[in-house]
Amino acid sequence: MGWKTLDDMDLDGKVVLTRVDINVPVEAGRVTDTTRIERIRPTIDDILAAGGKPVLLAHFGRPKGQPNPDMSLRIVQPALEKVLGRDVTFVDRPDRAAIDAAPGVVLVENTRFSPMEEDNDPRMAQVLAALGDVYCNDAFSAAHRAHASTEGVAHLLPSCAGRLMAEELGALDKALGSPARPVVAVVGGAKVSTKLDLLSNLIEKVDMLVIGGGMANTFLAAQGMDVGKSLCEHDLAETAREILAKAETTGCQILLPTDVIVAREFKAGADSETVAADACPADAMILDAGPDSVTAIARAFYQARTLIWNGPLGAFEIAPFDAATNAAAQRAADLTREGRLISVAGGGDTVAALNKAGAADGFTYISTAGGAFLEWMEGKTLPGVAALGG
Repeated sequence: MGWKTLDDMDLDGKVVLTRVDINVPVEAGRVTDTTRIERIRPTIDDILAAGGKPVLLAHFGRPKGQPNPDMSLRIVQPALEKVLGRDVTFVDRPDRAAIDAAPGVVLVENTRFSPMEEDNDPRMAQVLAALGDVYCNDAFSAAHRAHASTEGVAHLLPSCAGRLMAEELGALDKALGSPARPVVAVVGGAKVSTKLDLLSNLIEKVDMLVIGGGMANTFLAAQGMDVGKSLCEHDLAETAREILAKAETTGCQILLPTDVIVAREFKAGADSETVAADACPADAMILDAGPDSVTAIARAFYQARTLIWNGPLGAFEIAPFDAATNAAAQRAADLTREGRLISVAGGGDTVAALNKAGAADGFTYISTAGGAFLEWMEGKTLPGVAALGG
């Protein structure tokens, strides 16, 4: 990897512009979840320990290039001070004199209050670069955006990855860059149409691809099976068949459900039954993978050395249609704890599903990056990473 880390930089006496993701949930003017703040603390602590001054650049909400008091990073300042255990100076506008005069950690107002941020305007990149001596990107979750604070400024200062960014990139490289084989990928979720690039990339990189959720129904239907009233993109049948054919040529084994859980209505505690994948009643919906399918997935995990997971296997939000996701996730976590498996997962629904299954703590790495994680899995170049030289 071509990018540098904090350990490669001389930070003593330097102002370190540090792009972070502190776009945290807020209710009634208070931060309700400090997870993202906690994850940037190692980077801030290490900059301070090396004699540097961390100046935090971040966005908050979607102000659309206009100042909006409801989206001011002042809202985050108290939670940031509490997590870091130190005072944080808030700066309304980019100003080097104010930054030099401030002690310790500095937080600059929402970068997206200017339309030049999302336009990646070179003028804003130059304004930001004038604030510091070194640039550190610790916001992998924003690395798929070519913005002034994520990409533009990185070309104007000595640049490096922060601890969280380096951890994320290291985990992803172990999963797809230079993985221990065999590699199994789980791709679930509602629609094939949102994950065509992902499927196309993975079947060239992994040894087995487990397809679940509503996506699996489209593949079953493409093979001539009746999926009743299930969520299904019938117009993508030909695309699904092309993906299956491509997998054969690349040597990637596709694992689809052989049995399924069906119900007449989607609600908690709805009457359900297990049927063969090709025996869904015309008036029923497929809402989860069945026990035989879970056994096959568990066997695949046991044979694998690396697992990448994006998307649930069924309608995990409501019991009993969370059973397949829960069982498979717990199996992956157990194998990881035993040292048999490197497991990396990411994406909003995925994180929620693994947390609900009580399995997240067992995975090697859980990415909270959302769109950036998905674009990385699709094989796309992430501007914020490329700008660091990687």
